[in-house]
Amino acid sequence: MKGNKLRNGIVVILLVLLVYIIYDATMQPGPEDLKGEFIEVAFYRNENNTGPVIRIYAVTLEGLLWEEMKQYGNYMPHTKYGNTKVYFFLKDKPAPDKVYPGNENFDKQYMPYCLAVYEKDAMSGVSLRKNPF
Repeated sequence: MKGNKLRNGIVVILLVLLVYIIYDATMQPGPEDLKGEFIEVAFYRNENNTGPVIRIYAVTLEGLLWEEMKQYGNYMPHTKYGNTKVYFFLKDKPAPDKVYPGNENFDKQYMPYCLAVYEKDAMSGVSLRKNPF
């Protein structure tokens, strides 16, 4: 009888722990929780898995939400010694549908519409430059 109570108690504790872990994993904040309706319109990732991983995003949003832009960039994947760049554009203005590596990451025609660029570099240094062009 005593063994059954102990076993039942352990089962209840494990179930509560499992429910908490599932709840915690599914309730983590992410880009979809930010104000501004962020929409990824272009993405590039190099295929190099042995060296630095380069990620470049073009994202549209509603409004000049600087803190949300920085938080959005923080939510994006980053690899140690890699580089992550996120270019932000207003939703109702022209934005690139293709990004690529190099010094210029999208066609020059979109540069006047770029609100900001978030960058996380190889040493995990973070910057958000407003009006970068």
